[in-house]
Amino acid sequence: MKGIIGAISGDVIGSVYEHRPIKTKEFNLFSYYSQFTDDTVMTLAIAKWLCEDKTSKEVLIKNLKYFGKRYPNAGYGGRFYHWLKQESPAPYGSWANGSAMRVSPCAWVADSLEEAQELAKTSAIVTHNHADGVIGALATSDAIYLARVGASKDEIRDHVELRYDYNLSQSLDEIRPSYEFDISCKGSVPESIICFLEAKDFEDTIRNAISLGGDADTQAAIAGSIASAYWDVPDDIYDETVDCLDHFLLATLMDFEDKFM
Repeated sequence: MKGIIGAISGDVIGSVYEHRPIKTKEFNLFSYYSQFTDDTVMTLAIAKWLCEDKTSKEVLIKNLKYFGKRYPNAGYGGRFYHWLKQESPAPYGSWANGSAMRVSPCAWVADSLEEAQELAKTSAIVTHNHADGVIGALATSDAIYLARVGASKDEIRDHVELRYDYNLSQSLDEIRPSYEFDISCKGSVPESIICFLEAKDFEDTIRNAISLGGDADTQAAIAGSIASAYWDVPDDIYDETVDCLDHFLLATLMDFEDKFM
């Protein structure tokens, strides 16, 4: 199975390690404590927007607020939590990686790279309208879209480096020893893309992302969202992931898959 399940799987697997960082690829993918977080909730809010009306920013905001309020304890940042409570919320200049972790549905709906970019930008700017926040969403969406249509890893790397000025030349072995928790797009999205570029399959991508010892669930969601456009998500990982979703989130995922996959 390909699709946005890659982001959701990365989130669920990484949830255990978000505040318990590890620097190894040897760990159990799932445990009793595995759960969805705000990464999954917001990814599915974007999916719901695209199912309803991808041309409407109002529908986008409505769904972000509805999903956010339905799951108030999913782990949002303080500024986004405040945004959720506003009657007419305004973007707040965020440069954080929330724009990148929720963007994957945009790349699956689009019929062209240009449309994917437009949808990704719209999905970001209602909250993350800082240039770094927008670039994080665009770089992630571009990588997903290119992987989806058959681009090679070298083509994906070259495109992202040239268009978004991300340095993707470092290896994970060079990054890992000194890498720390970082929620900025600039400090987490390039590393997440490298986790995909160095991987041999979907599972290896997720293990790479968590082994950095950073923002584990979000970086695994970003890396996983690209990997699940390049490789299939194994059936056992898919099944374990959806078992962690409640009925409402699972129904939203199924609706999106039925309509666009």
